[in-house]
Amino acid sequence: MIRSGSILLIAAIVGVVAVLSSIFIVDEREKALVLQFGQIRAVKDEPGLAFKIPFIQEVVRYDDRILSIDTQAIEVTPSDDRRLVVDAFARYRISDVERFRQAVGPGGTRLAEDRLDRILIAEIRGVLGSEGVTSNTILSSERADLMNRIRIQADSQAAALGLDVVDVRLKQTNLPEQNEAATFERMRAEREREATDERARGEEAAQRVRAQADRTVVELVSEANKQAEIARGEADAERNNIFAQAYGADEDFFRFYRSLTAYENALKGSNSTLVITPDSEFFEFLDGAGLSAGSGAN
Repeated sequence: MIRSGSILLIAAIVGVVAVLSSIFIVDEREKALVLQFGQIRAVKDEPGLAFKIPFIQEVVRYDDRILSIDTQAIEVTPSDDRRLVVDAFARYRISDVERFRQAVGPGGTRLAEDRLDRILIAEIRGVLGSEGVTSNTILSSERADLMNRIRIQADSQAAALGLDVVDVRLKQTNLPEQNEAATFERMRAEREREATDERARGEEAAQRVRAQADRTVVELVSEANKQAEIARGEADAERNNIFAQAYGADEDFFRFYRSLTAYENALKGSNSTLVITPDSEFFEFLDGAGLSAGSGAN
């Protein structure tokens, strides 16, 4: 009785272990393969419970999410012979888990990424070194088209590994160290030439502005002088007309007024000295003769 009870207990335990060993869970973030003696017996790409033959079959799981790989930095030579050091990364996912297992075997993701890295490097060199692709193209906004070309060509080759290449991007694009100094000097020389051209154009524009300003000044001054001369002429004419009218109205008074004006202009200051003959007409109104003569005339 004791022996048969032990046998039943052992059988029950073995049965439970066998049942538990036959059940496995596939996570929504992964895919699984059921292998029997290294051969694929089932592909489990839907999340949930799954079954296998215990002790004979095994389960290998693979990540179903988008994965990332960084390529090693490489030198490329575009069509303008200016070498560049590029460093890229790619995003990929396992699209066909059965083909993936057949291609890489037990090596898994590590071996697949080694092969994908070689594919990416070959395509980067091929596309960036193709005819018509210059260093300026790689460094401009057109690089997005180049990256798409690399992705498409790499994806066509990665399909043999059961992979989909989702995206390819250049992380860095640098000059080799031995070319940096020469490139820097060339860029500086170009910028200095551009600066010299800009200064020359600025000086030329300034000369035009100054010449236009000088001509405008001359024109304005000439016009002002012209208007001043016209005003002076009109004033002189008006003055002469007034003098003529005054002279015609009272000739003696006009002569007397002119003489007083002459005295005022000649005898300015405290040290004015005149050397004139006593019978000079200048004293006509100072000695009373001119005034008397004028009064007699009236």
